[in-house]
Amino acid sequence: MGLQLNLTYNATSQNTAVQEVVNIKPNVTLASGSCEAERAVLQLKTDTNATVLTFVFTLNTTSSKYHLSEVSLTTTVPDLKGGNFSARNSSLDFLQGSLQYSYMCRTEQTLTVSQNLSINTFQVQLQPFGVTGDKFGAAVECQLDEDDMLIPIIVGAALAGLVLIVLLAYLIGRKRSHAGYQTI
Repeated sequence: MGLQLNLTYNATSQNTAVQEVVNIKPNVTLASGSCEAERAVLQLKTDTNATVLTFVFTLNTTSSKYHLSEVSLTTTVPDLKGGNFSARNSSLDFLQGSLQYSYMCRTEQTLTVSQNLSINTFQVQLQPFGVTGDKFGAAVECQLDEDDMLIPIIVGAALAGLVLIVLLAYLIGRKRSHAGYQTI
């Protein structure tokens, strides 16, 4: 799994809006969290606690579906007035899945948290609720992964249609009488 933060802030040295990309490095990130019946929290901290990224997943018990409902970020940015960047959104509806199933997305996804923060995810598989043992449930792929299979299917169908049209044209052309010509 890969996470990349896209931050936008007003830099004090340049006095303009700056876009910065921050990669979350798994080998120096500490993960913690909590699980409740209808809420799961994942908190990721860098080893120096300079960056704290929190994901909150919510379960709808009537529909047995879960989703990412809240993201908050606090990080240190040296070129920012005050030095701290923070963003939070508690009305999200990303990474949706069903109870007993894991959510999986192989392609890159961009989750827009706020005007100043978006998160790129890579090779994600998660299951905040209904985990049995230490293994994910059956994976339900995201829409972006399913679209990858659609293009080869469309191209294959178009080629099959083209072959069929050429074959029909050939058969119709052979059956036509050749008036005025004699076979030798």
